[in-house]
Amino acid sequence: MAKPQALAAALLLVLVVSLTAIEGVDGICGMSNDEFKLCQPAAAVENPTDSPSAECCVALGKANMSCICRYKGITDIWLRMYHIDAERAMALPGKCGLTMPSNCS
Repeated sequence: MAKPQALAAALLLVLVVSLTAIEGVDGICGMSNDEFKLCQPAAAVENPTDSPSAECCVALGKANMSCICRYKGITDIWLRMYHIDAERAMALPGKCGLTMPSNCS
């Protein structure tokens, strides 16, 4: 009986995340879909730029870094939603001069 409830909860979570991303509102960790896209070139799976743009760094500066840490191990979300490499994405705050929480390892 718990399996159908777990599946329904997972589907609801996927739907909420997808709708939030489509609307471009603050969907993940205080960053909108548009703000994540500003960082996409520097964390792209193929042919990434050497450094994040100033606009990307500004967007990351407003983000909830503790929240971003929770997504660190969920590489499928990064790849599917934003077509970015999770390791490169997690390196962006440091390249922007921002500090990640100490428990984000």
